[in-house]
Amino acid sequence: MDVKRPALLALAVVLGTTFAQTAAAQKLKSVGASRPAAAAPPPAPPTRGGGGGGGNNGGYRGGGDGGYRGSGSFGGWGGVVGGVLTAIPPGRFVDEGTVDDDGPPPSSRRSQQNAARRNSNAPPAAERRLVPDEVVIELRNSATPAQIDALQRRFRLARIGSTPIALTGTTFYRWRIPDRRSVGAVVRQLEADRLVASAQPNYQFALQETAAAAEGDPAQYELAKLHLPQAHALAKGGKVRVAVIDSAVDTTHPDLAGVIAETFNATGTPVVAHAHGTAIAALIAAHGKLVGAAPEASILAVRAFDPKGGSAQGTTFAIIKGLDWAVAHHARVINMSFAGPADPAIHRALEAAHRKGIVLIAAAGNAGPKSPPLYPAADADVIAVTGTDAQDRVLAVANRGRYIAVAAPGADLLVAIPGGGYEVSSGTSYAAAEIAGIAALLIDRNGDLKPTEVRGLLIGTAHDLGPKGRDAEFGAGLVDAFAAVSATDTPVARASTGAR
Repeated sequence: MDVKRPALLALAVVLGTTFAQTAAAQKLKSVGASRPAAAAPPPAPPTRGGGGGGGNNGGYRGGGDGGYRGSGSFGGWGGVVGGVLTAIPPGRFVDEGTVDDDGPPPSSRRSQQNAARRNSNAPPAAERRLVPDEVVIELRNSATPAQIDALQRRFRLARIGSTPIALTGTTFYRWRIPDRRSVGAVVRQLEADRLVASAQPNYQFALQETAAAAEGDPAQYELAKLHLPQAHALAKGGKVRVAVIDSAVDTTHPDLAGVIAETFNATGTPVVAHAHGTAIAALIAAHGKLVGAAPEASILAVRAFDPKGGSAQGTTFAIIKGLDWAVAHHARVINMSFAGPADPAIHRALEAAHRKGIVLIAAAGNAGPKSPPLYPAADADVIAVTGTDAQDRVLAVANRGRYIAVAAPGADLLVAIPGGGYEVSSGTSYAAAEIAGIAALLIDRNGDLKPTEVRGLLIGTAHDLGPKGRDAEFGAGLVDAFAAVSATDTPVARASTGAR
């Protein structure tokens, strides 16, 4: 009896092992014959709605419409996403719906997929080193064009580019989020889609070199106020043509090298470079000591104002000629840093330019809070811009009125002047130039934007100043170039904001 017991135990072990192997084989065959049921498609992500100078000299030295001059001069793969690739111990990978001989049962695979989804690639809440409105999506090369297009529509994304990666055997896509949803939210939604191998932010990396000087001259406080350095990471104006209807620009100024696309003299008098026109052009597109709002834009320099002492004056005839030439030479934005009476002929010209899709920007004027509305800023088709100082206070000389759309820095700005020089100057003229440059950034980002959409972006993303809501001093508030550029092609952009 004692001798037979070990033999019986050994026989039991052998039989038990054989039975377990047979059962396992049957289980694997059964699992391989049936694919897991497809997950229901994710619900459509929620959408987010959005918004919608005194004197007659155009604002040069002394009191004036466009700007007054201050003093001074400045001579084993770590987690699967979406259930497409599954990590199978001891490190082998299988396509979705197949079972490796060493693979876990379906319940184990599902738990791995769920764990991977919990380990999301969405960025941490405080992470800012990423393109704010883009995602990078990885798809298997077997994904069909129809599937990719359906994915893009399903998640309301705009494709920017793609590249196959041999190391992973997949293709990476760079897609834009056009409706202001957060990157993290979109990444998490994409990770739940079975077609997506992985999704993540489009992170930004920097070389570890010694620190360089900040963008622009330190005296250019308006760059930080308007969040222009951040906006320039997304757009710089990209040869968008901005017409400057003003006094003559010094086309030889170092800050304007390569910026002037064409010039036109609407006055018929000899051209003499003038401080105001030079300053306006540089605030829009400088790229030297100074950095303009749109440093890669192209300037159409339209000379419609004649110097009169330290100032300059323009006429209906010269301004209309200048407008007509600018439209014929493909301006996308027209800056008008001058002010005067309501002019029916100029109104009709502006109306026609607006119908052609041209964004019209004008200085609110420097006639003070008791002045009646000045034109062309008060024209219904024009975006009227007032000026603020470094403390976000409205300029004392600035016009007030319900026609004012937005505000931008206009006090004590370092500007370019003829002869390669610089000086500090103030006025709503300069605030308007900054907004004209930002409009060029928006068009660079999305060339299909209409003038009402540009207005909507500027107003809808501005930071409220003064009384709550839109008011007669600041309009919708201080423009945020980065927020506006990031929000291109959104419901905010599409909103009609024609109400004055």
